[in-house]
Amino acid sequence: MNKHIVLLPGDGVGKEIMNSAKQVLRAVASEFGHSFTLQQQEIGGTAIDQFDTPLPEATVEACQEADAILLGAVGGEKWDELPAEKRPEKGLLGIRKELGLFANLRPIKGFPSLLHASPLKEHIIDGSDILIIRELTGGLYFGKPSERQDNGDAVVDTLYYRRDEMERIIDKAFQSARLRYNHLTSVDKANVLESSRMWREIVNEKSKEYPDVVVEHELVDAAAMKLITQPNQFDVMVTENMFGDILSDEASVLTGSLGMLPSASVRSDGVGLYEPVHGSAPDIAGQGIANPLGTILSVALMLRHSFQMEEEASAVERAVRECLEQRFYTADLNIANGQLVSTEQMTEAVLDNLTVKSVSDSICSMYV
Repeated sequence: MNKHIVLLPGDGVGKEIMNSAKQVLRAVASEFGHSFTLQQQEIGGTAIDQFDTPLPEATVEACQEADAILLGAVGGEKWDELPAEKRPEKGLLGIRKELGLFANLRPIKGFPSLLHASPLKEHIIDGSDILIIRELTGGLYFGKPSERQDNGDAVVDTLYYRRDEMERIIDKAFQSARLRYNHLTSVDKANVLESSRMWREIVNEKSKEYPDVVVEHELVDAAAMKLITQPNQFDVMVTENMFGDILSDEASVLTGSLGMLPSASVRSDGVGLYEPVHGSAPDIAGQGIANPLGTILSVALMLRHSFQMEEEASAVERAVRECLEQRFYTADLNIANGQLVSTEQMTEAVLDNLTVKSVSDSICSMYV
């Protein structure tokens, strides 16, 4: 299978972790007989420095032709004083909008060897396995008008959604629940917001098409509390753009490190943009100590959701888990009696586990 992947390293540690992703993709191609064509483009602050825009047209055009896109990170203090429309983050928002990537998938699943690193007690988070699905191209972040008024003494942001925008993300959530444990929690603020009342109406309508999925409604404030106190009660959560932004970042602390979390932004035809949820970390950029595992796990998400390569995705995830069980850790993690390693060394450990496991599976299959 030949797939064309656009790489967007971006800013800060982006280039370092993207190098890890490239090595894993090459290993997967070699081990499983695939061909991946990799094309690099610029986005974010690096693009501003080179092209005076956070999202060059060449980047958009390349991404429109890709089977999937892999992103490192965008942003940094260097560009903090720029006007809002020139900020690096506009590049990320822009590419999501340009490609119609309406669904953000954020899996929150802890590794047993890292449970101790969470600020929550282990018995609370042990076994938690959540998929947060966030609407990504509508709501407050994109509604118009969004401006200062009355000579700067008033301000307005607009929360705008069309019915079809709500329907497609809610359908995606029901479909995802069917692939997991058939439990969907819809998060809104229906006691206050008209948009949330419409959202809840659509969830109830759609539930008739998915009778095998149990549906619960939670107000966003209650959901935020239960994510910390009872995370095991959630399977798939679905919500609008701003609520999803906040809740997915809150849930990230369950695992003990932002460096471990992947995410996917996808559309209906399977094309998606994949990225770790950690930031650009400019304070450690160039030091070779960034955690590459969130990016490597994002590669696994890409293999699974855009390419339907379940065996390959599982192999990558297994290789990451085995690295942690072997007690390798980067500076953002803390494994007792473990071995502190660099970005490059952690990548090599993943590659070793990926290759060894693949060869072992091949030998076993010869004798079945």
